[in-house]
Amino acid sequence: MVCNGLRDAVMSNLDINSKKALVVDIDGTLLNSKKEITPATAEAIRQVLLAGHEVVIASGRPLPGMRKCGRELQLKEYGGYLLSYNGAKVINCKNEEVIFEKTLPANIPAEIYEYAKAHGAGVVSFEGDCVISGFEPNEYVKLEAKHNGLDIKVIDNFPEYIDFPVNKCMIMDKGDKDALYEKELLEKYGDSLSIYRSEVYFLEIMHAGISKSETLDAILPVLGVKRENTICCGDSYNDISMIEYAGVGVAMGNAKPEVKAVADYITATNDEDGLVEVINKFILNGEDNE
Repeated sequence: MVCNGLRDAVMSNLDINSKKALVVDIDGTLLNSKKEITPATAEAIRQVLLAGHEVVIASGRPLPGMRKCGRELQLKEYGGYLLSYNGAKVINCKNEEVIFEKTLPANIPAEIYEYAKAHGAGVVSFEGDCVISGFEPNEYVKLEAKHNGLDIKVIDNFPEYIDFPVNKCMIMDKGDKDALYEKELLEKYGDSLSIYRSEVYFLEIMHAGISKSETLDAILPVLGVKRENTICCGDSYNDISMIEYAGVGVAMGNAKPEVKAVADYITATNDEDGLVEVINKFILNGEDNE
């Protein structure tokens, strides 16, 4: 399915003879509704790598929560990158080299904790393979830990405990409340922090200038890929920036309406191997194999 013009117009964004980068979100994009990478999707991604192109898995998830996807796709063997924390940290899977990283200013975790405490919301950051929670975990904190396969460690004194660099904090509450928190925190920190929701109940807080698109812009020269030869695929709010940035921005068939509105191309859903369709059309041969 093509939006914003004909398929030929979308294809004209790409130099079909040049190296490309396939950039894919995890939840709702790479993973189906059962939280699985299907064999067809995994094989299509391997073919992208074998053809000499680059693959970047780009997620709001913490790095430990992305490792399983990296292993299933055999990125250590075939090559590839994990862009975690919405872009605050990127590693080369072959050698574990950190090629990009930004951490929060040291005062921010304590200030975010105090804000969450005043509003009765959940607040977390990350340490190793744990979600560290400032309070007894609410349902959204538990959901974050479950999605990432991480344990929850409840911290008695969150502001004092975090005396080490962190890439991200999160505030977690009902969607209408998180929308209010987003507005209020942007008014206070809009010039110094990146603040936006990845889901209606997940409010992400990172260093200023951190988004999937900004980090892609920083690392594409390392990958040897031009912006116009990137194909970015996603389904949720934090994917909008990279979909707008890409040479070809792709919304999954299950994407939120706001994501579809900015995409160049709308593929099949994550339960219909929508990424396979994208890979066949825009990377492997530029032909419709359906």
